[in-house]
Amino acid sequence: MKAMVLEKCASVESAPLKWMELPDPSPGPGEVRVRVRTCGVCRTDLHVVECELPFQGRPVIPGHQIVGVIDRLGPGAKRFQTDQRIGIAWLRQTCGKCDYCSSGRENLCESARFTGYHEHGGYAELAVVNEEFAYPIPDVFSDEEAPPLLCAGIIGYRSLKRSGLRRGQSLAIYGFGSSAHIVIQIARHMGCKVYVCTRGAKHRELAKSLGADWVGEEPGKMPAPADSAIIFAPAGGLVPVALEHLKKGGTLALAGIYMSPTPVMDYEKHLFYEKNIHSVTANTREDGLELLRVAAEIPIRPQVQLFPLREANRALLYLKEDKMKGSGVLVVEGGGTS
Repeated sequence: MKAMVLEKCASVESAPLKWMELPDPSPGPGEVRVRVRTCGVCRTDLHVVECELPFQGRPVIPGHQIVGVIDRLGPGAKRFQTDQRIGIAWLRQTCGKCDYCSSGRENLCESARFTGYHEHGGYAELAVVNEEFAYPIPDVFSDEEAPPLLCAGIIGYRSLKRSGLRRGQSLAIYGFGSSAHIVIQIARHMGCKVYVCTRGAKHRELAKSLGADWVGEEPGKMPAPADSAIIFAPAGGLVPVALEHLKKGGTLALAGIYMSPTPVMDYEKHLFYEKNIHSVTANTREDGLELLRVAAEIPIRPQVQLFPLREANRALLYLKEDKMKGSGVLVVEGGGTS
């Protein structure tokens, strides 16, 4: 198979992913092999490529928002059938036995392993995964629309839950990329007001087109403090800012897997009045199933920008430079349905 491979971390400006021919993978016991049609381009991929997440010491194929069709079943695999379309997401393995796994918090499992980081991902023609960590993709979504739901959507959905937002309330969003453009559609479906604070003009235009009640660059100009807030931008400096513009008893969710250092905060100004800060760590499989169900019911319409698989470096650079409108999606030659 052909794949874009990371052999050594480097800045995306140096085009570190290499186009390579590798042996076709074979599914092991309980696994399925997917012929990849599309794969989303995620900021976590950028963190992997540039070593903001610790390098695992061996070449890896990035990508964890994979949509494809099963072409081979491993021994004992029977949850899916060949030719069935499925998705592969970030969480790909947990121990299933620890206190976290047994209490519905498998996202915190100490033995968790992740797609496109610990194991090869979807910047390739083929990918394998344990069938228990795969997701059936609702028919309402095309191959190009579905990938952002498998990470941006799932993490955005978990972040929304962690923010404590209830129907009819107000939500402030800081940073408006792939996750945020899905979250706003869910929040609007809940009858909530949405305030979006983001630097990029394209991101502001997209937020307006998706129904944001206020869009701007300066949080101080928001119409009112929000009931809940989510920071999607990996900028720790936004934490005290977001808390200042949160109602008493409100909750701020921090959605990123990586964030720059958080400044010193003033207790009364930022944390008093029972304000809450909730971090977000990966997701559970239940989060993924819930998100796909909700997304199909609304239905959510991810905005995507398409790139050929060989142009993965360019797609990551677009992401880093905030040029991406919505979500980047790599299309494998011959894949895609729209």
